Amino acid sequence: MYRTRILRIGLTALGLALSSLLAQAEDVEGCTDNPFVGRFQGATIAYCKAKDFDELVFLQSPHDYGALLERNAMKDRSGPEWLKQQGRASELRYELPPGSSSLEVASSYEADLKAKGFSILFSCADQECLVGNLRDLYLLGEQLDPTNGISTAYADHVRYLLAKLERPEGAIYVSAMAGEDKDRAVVFVRVLEAKGMDPAKVATAAPEDLSDSLASQGSVNLYGILFDYNQDAVKPESKPALDEIAKVLTDKPALRLKIIGHTDNAGSAAYNLDLSTRRAANVSAALVGGYGIDPARLSFEGAGLSRPIESNDTDEGRAKNRRVELVVQ
Repeated sequence: MYRTRILRIGLTALGLALSSLLAQAEDVEGCTDNPFVGRFQGATIAYCKAKDFDELVFLQSPHDYGALLERNAMKDRSGPEWLKQQGRASELRYELPPGSSSLEVASSYEADLKAKGFSILFSCADQECLVGNLRDLYLLGEQLDPTNGISTAYADHVRYLLAKLERPEGAIYVSAMAGEDKDRAVVFVRVLEAKGMDPAKVATAAPEDLSDSLASQGSVNLYGILFDYNQDAVKPESKPALDEIAKVLTDKPALRLKIIGHTDNAGSAAYNLDLSTRRAANVSAALVGGYGIDPARLSFEGAGLSRPIESNDTDEGRAKNRRVELVVQ
């Protein structure tokens, strides 16, 4: 009896110590809540990432992981279940207090977002989030929260929602994925403030630099010709870059250029090849229609994702790969 009591006292003390440690848990240094989304009571930030301009891919209908596996395309985000948006982006993963349920957490986020004027675009729970012949819940975590080192965090239960707030200055998209297993509970929150890239941040060569690069290297990569995501129309913010190309062509009447469109590796090869070809064609059309350049001096083609100049494993690398290339003919 005496030994049993000591054991119980010891276990109680251990439980109190663990509770104290959990209560003292702190956010990862440098991480703060997103101003558009609240924090579940007692949660702490375990991971964060924020960029002034990035691309986020949201799930907007049930996901067929098995179909991707069959064609060895697990990173493909070109299907109808995906919603891609660009703008100011943030990601936050919270560790939740012991005993938290994914239902309680997801319901709290849904209520908070609705109170702020958001509309719910899509929501699902457990196997409802998946279709096809492979519906293991941890796969959803691998797809939507790949930076999480413990994929089983979503293995027992998972609830997901995608919300949108319309604003004159640009829509805001928020997703929250709450998961739990026998050991812990987490919620992964992503926020995207839709906007175009600031043209002031796009470095564009002066006409003489562009001319020198074409003369010395035979080609040049341009990043000042802009397109909306998944669109082929040349944006008005591209005018400074088009002005410079037209100036070089006007100054050198014998110069002929091939315009080549390039993409990153988001989506299928066929899709990116078609998109890059249409973009290159529209750059050529802009020079012909807007500046009177003889169409016989221009040709165009799309290279899609086939000629990366940086790794597609990082945001910076993908940004470098999305470009328009000029090649002397």
